[in-house]
Amino acid sequence: MRKFLLSIFMLVSSITSWSQSTYLTTSQQQLDLEKKFDGYPHPKNIDQFIKEMSAHPHHVGSPGNKKVSDFIYNKFKSWGYDVNVETFYVLFPTPKTRLLEMTEPSKYKAIINEPALKEDATSGQADEQLPPYNCWSADGDVTAELVFVNYGVPEDYNELQRMGIDVKGKIVIAKYGQSWRGIKPKVAQEHGAIGCIIYSDPHEDGYFQGDVYPTGAFKNEYGVQRGSVMDMPVYPGDPLTPGIASTKDAKRLDRKDAGNLLKIPVLPISYHDAQPLLRALEGPVAPPSWRGSLPFTYHVGPGKTKVHLKLEFNWDIKPLNNIIAKLPGSEFPDEWVIRGNHHDAWVNGASDPLSGQAALLEEARSMSELLKTGWKPKRTIVFCAWDGEEPALLGSTEWVEYHADELQQKAVIYINTDDNGKGFLDVGGSHALQPLINEIGKTVIDPETNINIVDRRRSKDIIDAGNNIKLKQDLLNKKTIDIDALGSGSDFSPFLQHIGIPSINLGFGGENAGGEYHSIYDSYDDYRRFKDPNFVYGTTLVKTAGRVTLRMADADILPFEFKAFSKTVDRYLEELVSSLNQMRENTSVENRLIREGFYGYADDPTKKLLPPSLKDEVPYLNFADLQNALTDLDNTTNQLSDILKKSNITAGKLVDINKLLYRAEQKLLSDAGLPKRPWYKHCIYAPGFYTGYGVKTFPGIREAIEQRNWKEAQEQIEIDATIIKKFNDHLATIINHI
Repeated sequence: MRKFLLSIFMLVSSITSWSQSTYLTTSQQQLDLEKKFDGYPHPKNIDQFIKEMSAHPHHVGSPGNKKVSDFIYNKFKSWGYDVNVETFYVLFPTPKTRLLEMTEPSKYKAIINEPALKEDATSGQADEQLPPYNCWSADGDVTAELVFVNYGVPEDYNELQRMGIDVKGKIVIAKYGQSWRGIKPKVAQEHGAIGCIIYSDPHEDGYFQGDVYPTGAFKNEYGVQRGSVMDMPVYPGDPLTPGIASTKDAKRLDRKDAGNLLKIPVLPISYHDAQPLLRALEGPVAPPSWRGSLPFTYHVGPGKTKVHLKLEFNWDIKPLNNIIAKLPGSEFPDEWVIRGNHHDAWVNGASDPLSGQAALLEEARSMSELLKTGWKPKRTIVFCAWDGEEPALLGSTEWVEYHADELQQKAVIYINTDDNGKGFLDVGGSHALQPLINEIGKTVIDPETNINIVDRRRSKDIIDAGNNIKLKQDLLNKKTIDIDALGSGSDFSPFLQHIGIPSINLGFGGENAGGEYHSIYDSYDDYRRFKDPNFVYGTTLVKTAGRVTLRMADADILPFEFKAFSKTVDRYLEELVSSLNQMRENTSVENRLIREGFYGYADDPTKKLLPPSLKDEVPYLNFADLQNALTDLDNTTNQLSDILKKSNITAGKLVDINKLLYRAEQKLLSDAGLPKRPWYKHCIYAPGFYTGYGVKTFPGIREAIEQRNWKEAQEQIEIDATIIKKFNDHLATIINHI
């Protein structure tokens, strides 16, 4: 297999050439600087940083958190940065009572704890660890019948309805996977459930995938995934201060009025604790796609199986410490290149987030070495170590809300990382930065294969295309990789989706799979064995993110290529129109099948499934204004690219042109925000209302269509057309200015 992969790498390399327009081409002076920069990062430093910061649990407000933030502060200080701590005061619930027991048809009391392992040196720090829990669960004491709801996403409840099963007044149990965890209790609550249990099935996250920890990397039977269940697709940050910073004297909502907090209790458990509950269920046999890898037949319920769930929390206000380190710009000090990674963890967090935080520190140290050679950045570089990301993107959101006006004036780009490991480049962000990422990726060498990281990623994409020959051919013909649109799940969200700062999220992975996520086993011992054993992908991340930072800090003309944005958004609209047409055809066929009685049978041949309800036929929406706006944008971006490529721009105009370039993303914001969630203002990228982390492009239109709200869909089409026209006018202003 390795020989096959290497042959693909060689093929991709042999057919690839790279060219860029003049204003995006990197000067020899910059390439020489980056080569010098590459000499400073060292795997042993990444190793040591992760080991020291993961020595103790360090969740929000804990003694360990203070130790980690002090460690980061002192490192920046020792390297000559201007460092300060910005403290906010946020609501952060921690568990007081956790009880889950089966009361009928037999008795079982869940363990809800993870045992210490002799192979894992930090797993025995029980007095410092947060036990398994779902942050932002409601307090509750409920007893009810249990129903298995698969992954607990909306489609699963449609299937339950066809089975004639109602979860109202029940407690549901859902598998991790297919959506962000907070969607599962959100949808359960909407359907009338009074409690929610989330477990990791070994099919997705356990022995079905490989040897379990500590023998292998995958989740053992006692491992539990902690995590937030706040409804962050409504808004992230402190739930009591939406839209404003949670300073000491901030005006706070009453907790019952917070629009993103659940009303039902939620608890995560291991597959050891899930097994007796699921084994006891009766009712219909679960559909084939619902079945996991536990050793029994999966049933849906309800029936005789009842469970008692009791949860209580300490709802405390905790201090939150963001470490902000600045390297002043020599020419444009009021233009900021911002680089961030969070430092808090659910427990020890060697992978999430310290693998990324260690890379950020090594990047900052390497830049301090560059300073000794006489280099100074033209723009100010701001390194940020965020606190409170795990509960709700707390540190970054509160900082952005506090500094919003200043950031919209000064922030050129936000560059984010999080966890990191062995494998392939994964990158998402503002599509105007796609050419920059490809050019940078051609100059960074993958430590395992010795080819550049763009070609290695392209090779993976070609292999993953399987038997799709057309897709393989398309990928072979492309000289670049696409960057993904960003949804949520890390600290880029407030920058991009709330205040419109161009953003990039970077990391490596794909060969670092395992089941340690948000458990006590996300440890240094686990990381050095299974994630990045030689710590070389840590230094590869330093070189990649460092290049983005350096080039944005030193560029004469900022390397935004809006042709790439326009082309990608054209494709998003084509996909949206195509999906609407497919929905129309599917609805017509499905309604006919329902009318004629062809609605399928249950696994039990004696029981018919209930017929689904007839759906409203899908109307034809008018996309003309949006299509016309995008056509105009294509013309403008082509013209702008040509002018920037050919023109000799005077120094007097350069400052104003660069400001117009980096503030362009802000024109994609809607003052009113998205329907039902005005905190999210970006009209092109947003996390899905029912996906959580997963992105929705043209979110206002797309989600109105998915919810079959045709009036709102047409309104959102017109809103987005107006936004694109405003964005186009802004780019035309740059052309006129040149």
